[in-house]
Amino acid sequence: MGRRHCAIVRALPENSKASRQNLKINNRADNLKMNISATGPTSAVNQAHLQGQGLLWDVFCRVIDNFGDIGVCWRLCADLAGRGQRVRLWLDDGSALAWMAPGALKGQHANITVHPWLETMDSQGLEELQPANVWIEAFGCEIEPVFISCYRQHTGTTPVWINLEYLSAEPFVERSHTLPSPVMSGPAKGWTKYFYYPGFTEKTGGLLREPWIKDRQALGSEASKTAWLQKFGITWQGEKLISLFCYASAPVTALLESLENFGEPVRLLVTEGQAKTAVQKVQRERNQPRSFDISFLPLVSQTDYDQLLGACDLNFVRGEDSLVRALWVGKPLVWQIYPQEDGAHHAKLHAFLDQMEAPASLHQWHQSWNGLTRQDSLQTLKSPLLAEWQSTAEAFRGRLTSQPDLTQQLIEFVTDKGEAVKKR
Repeated sequence: MGRRHCAIVRALPENSKASRQNLKINNRADNLKMNISATGPTSAVNQAHLQGQGLLWDVFCRVIDNFGDIGVCWRLCADLAGRGQRVRLWLDDGSALAWMAPGALKGQHANITVHPWLETMDSQGLEELQPANVWIEAFGCEIEPVFISCYRQHTGTTPVWINLEYLSAEPFVERSHTLPSPVMSGPAKGWTKYFYYPGFTEKTGGLLREPWIKDRQALGSEASKTAWLQKFGITWQGEKLISLFCYASAPVTALLESLENFGEPVRLLVTEGQAKTAVQKVQRERNQPRSFDISFLPLVSQTDYDQLLGACDLNFVRGEDSLVRALWVGKPLVWQIYPQEDGAHHAKLHAFLDQMEAPASLHQWHQSWNGLTRQDSLQTLKSPLLAEWQSTAEAFRGRLTSQPDLTQQLIEFVTDKGEAVKKR
């Protein structure tokens, strides 16, 4: 970001160099310099336009647990890159990308580079870094002060600064979307962040949706379903397919009992991790023959997971990323929301179901699956029930695909904010 040393310097842990080598990242590749306006600070977005460049985005993500944060952030980066933007993804733990997005850590995805979080505290390294036009703090993570200080001292621009929030269907989302948040202290004092809320209505930031998703055929035909299953050693013979991706707290025993009474051939496709552990635990405890098949899948890429959702007749999903992907395939789904200790997720779940216009049976299944009602009250899964849910899923998908997607809106918002700074 310039040749002078930054005023804020924070010592790196002794193993920081090894961490950078393990991630195989080379910041020095980004050694282009942004011109500085001689008339004072201006928008970094406007500066890029003046130079005839596409925008450069810094996306910051701290991985908390369960891969949801990094999953959403990678999809956002990939979608931005697919629309001609350049992206740097800053992570404190990039290990999941090895299977989630093969090649990401080796720089094999066009217009995206992945960087270890430790480098945001390396003042000498930051001197060689091209300043970004846009900053995105994902899910409340905070950019390191030394990173901000270096940017401010060595550029004549201000980035458009986005605080990307968690997905919700609650009413406050429409009221809070794009509200400014002035920075009152620290190296960014006087700058402004903007709250950006994904959501399910046109008054929100929308949902991540790549352009190809509108083509339903791209999400899985009968032929592609058969080929995809064979890749994992599964010979599909026309049985109903149900995917299971859940947290450890899910009532898996009740689900397996329901599938025993499904009444026609069914195969449960279980994802690696907590879902697999829960199902295997029940199998050991029951130790008896079952009337349906179970297949355990390895860790799969996001591309393969999308194909899994498209192949199935019912998808059990959890968290934010898998929910959105399940919505795009237009198949019946049951969502396990991320549980919060204060029970705040209850209102969030009901708001989503209301937005979906879910029938009573789907409400009931969600309440039991999320521990809001007794597990033994789960209605037995049958084809007529899935048919009812199918109509709901298709209608909701239709409404959502008619709205602008998150990435499109985000690019437009950033461009508008850049122009606003220029006019001031």
